[in-house]
Amino acid sequence: MNYRRIIPNMCTASNLVFGMCSMLSTLHHDFFLASVFILCALVADGLDGRTARFFGVASEFGKEMDSLCDLGSFGVAPALLAYEFYLNTFGLLGCVVAIFFAICGMWRLTRFNVNASAVHGYFQGLAIPAGGNIVAMTTLLFTMLGVDPHVFGWSYPLLMAIVAYLMVSEVHYPNFKGDGGDKLYAIPKILAAIMFAAIVWAGHEAIVPAIFVAIFSTYAAFGIVNSLFLLFSKKD
Repeated sequence: MNYRRIIPNMCTASNLVFGMCSMLSTLHHDFFLASVFILCALVADGLDGRTARFFGVASEFGKEMDSLCDLGSFGVAPALLAYEFYLNTFGLLGCVVAIFFAICGMWRLTRFNVNASAVHGYFQGLAIPAGGNIVAMTTLLFTMLGVDPHVFGWSYPLLMAIVAYLMVSEVHYPNFKGDGGDKLYAIPKILAAIMFAAIVWAGHEAIVPAIFVAIFSTYAAFGIVNSLFLLFSKKD
């Protein structure tokens, strides 16, 4: 038995296990656990690649397995969570937004796999684990603070659709791997820091999920602003 292959595959499989646990928790309307399980899936997703490289057993099989698990844990599970949390009150529109999120997640993963050898130094579009955890961590924050989602009205499905679109957009996001990539401008960094502090301050009564919401949300916003700076700098 080759334990060097089993350990990374177990990490990958646990990603989907947590995703399934999230979906089952959502069906039982336990939004707290459903959100936490998606965060746990993120941890498992981060470990599988690292363990595979550590043991020198990275393979195409593992990459495909990882993508399938990611779609379940960060595409389908967050879409179902958002639907049961509030989108279901919008009728057909809520269904469309939830399905749109899952489809964008699938598109994002497919494009990443196809372009893996061509795109370096940045992520093209918001990574699906970040997109899924924006949904999960905001749900966790609202649940812990006792916030009624109805106060958000139509902005909830709109923001959900925006996050979904960001995953399939041409927006460039830093991958933090130190392999070059786009220039990171000072103003987007400052705006991201202000946004981060504002979210943490607003959710300080549930500080842990507030920090996670701040991390994922400011990352999503930073990519948009920095890409605009890149676009205008190329026109000069």
